[in-house]
Amino acid sequence: MTTVEAPALPPIRLTELTDCGGCAAKLGADLLADALTGLGAHRAPDALIAGLAPADDAAVYRISDELAIIGTLDFFPPLVDDAWTFGEIAAANALSDVFAMGGRVLFALSIAAFPEELPRDVLAAVFEGAATKVREAGGTLAGGHTIRDPEPKYGLAVIGAAHPDRLLRKGGARPGDTLILTKRLGTGLLISGHRQGRAVEADLTGAIDQMRTLNRAAGDVLGAAGIRGATDVTGFGLFGHGLEMARASGTRFMFDAAALPSLSGAVALAAAGVETDGAAHNRRFVAPALSIADGVGADLVTLAHDPQTSGGLLAAIPGEQLAAVEAALDAAGVEHWRVGRVEEGAGIELE
Repeated sequence: MTTVEAPALPPIRLTELTDCGGCAAKLGADLLADALTGLGAHRAPDALIAGLAPADDAAVYRISDELAIIGTLDFFPPLVDDAWTFGEIAAANALSDVFAMGGRVLFALSIAAFPEELPRDVLAAVFEGAATKVREAGGTLAGGHTIRDPEPKYGLAVIGAAHPDRLLRKGGARPGDTLILTKRLGTGLLISGHRQGRAVEADLTGAIDQMRTLNRAAGDVLGAAGIRGATDVTGFGLFGHGLEMARASGTRFMFDAAALPSLSGAVALAAAGVETDGAAHNRRFVAPALSIADGVGADLVTLAHDPQTSGGLLAAIPGEQLAAVEAALDAAGVEHWRVGRVEEGAGIELE
């Protein structure tokens, strides 16, 4: 009897199943603000110390004088082809909101939508990649929910905890603070550039390594130092999240164009005209509040609008604490850059 081997199937390329991936797939901040208008007007219980009025990186509910529970969720379509890596990045991105609030991770639940024909080992790799990151964050992947969908999507609902009086908040910046950023910019540019065949493979690898890196160490340093103003930079870009933080704080954020850190290859792609659809939403959202100084290059403006996936923390550090915080970040192995300052006024500026 002759045995005939089944033909080898081509590997699944997750990015071919979707038009865009990562945080570039988010609804624009301009559309979202309109859709949510009025929701925060309804009286919430006093124990809800962060929710929609004002909005923050996660919801926070006070349980006692010593304990608050943090809840958040995030999910998106694939931005890389490798299933395990997609799970890692999606998890790192969702976990980030807990660290941006100064909390610790307790557990997470998967949110998954996959086509039925997707091989079982691909699904398992996504889940395992995510579970690895949840464990690295100090928590447990405790279950979840899946539905059928021709376009794959994955993310987490994350539950964390913090002291209610030691939260990092978008409204915590004060005039005189220095703005620091803990990851380089340009993930959206590199992902889009790769889809177009215009990004160098090594540059994309650098972006992937950064996206799978947790913000846990950075959040721990900021929390231990008693910093009160921070957010994480994701789909709305540096300008969008910076504007949210400036508005919540009643201040003006001045960004230094020459100081913006970028991933290798990102600025070159911006100069070549690469930009995501999400960046167009970001431009519309910040335009009424944005000033750009003469001489600032269009490529750096694009970089600051670029949607980030699993981006870094943007924190406002009082002058008397700056040296100590930077030393602690160095000791924790967290890269960081001074990217601007907080002033009196309103809006944001790139100078």
